[in-house]
Amino acid sequence: MTDPAVLRSFWDACRAALPGLSLPAEPPPADYFCDNEPCANELGDLVRRGIKTATCGLLWSYQAEGAPLPQPGALSIVTDWQGRPLCVIEITEVSVRPYNEVDAQFAHDEGEGDRSLAYWREVHWRFFSRECTQIGRTPAADMPLVCERFRLLYTPA
Repeated sequence: MTDPAVLRSFWDACRAALPGLSLPAEPPPADYFCDNEPCANELGDLVRRGIKTATCGLLWSYQAEGAPLPQPGALSIVTDWQGRPLCVIEITEVSVRPYNEVDAQFAHDEGEGDRSLAYWREVHWRFFSRECTQIGRTPAADMPLVCERFRLLYTPA
């Protein structure tokens, strides 16, 4: 979990660096990508470097947790596994589509591995299979994914 004082300092620096944007006084939610430390740190770095500009989550997990779906315009602080803030992103687009309808462009924009659809499918099948097990679902080619695109707003110098 991110130290609230560290998060506040990071957010204040972001707001000072982007005076032209009307950013809220309170920091947005902070979290990492993925479900393990090496992956979370790698993906956070890809976002920070502007390579990763898309992500997706299992709709069934949102439903199981009773969590609202992400919305365009929402801000988020991306952290590493230890909770250290890396950058700020803004969601630009959200759509729900079946796993087997994710296309090569979306896989490329996720920025992982060799950025191919084949790589994306292999890695995400394993990831969503673990997630399905946790919520008592069976992975399926047509399992619904919440696909997000985002833009990098801020990363410290």
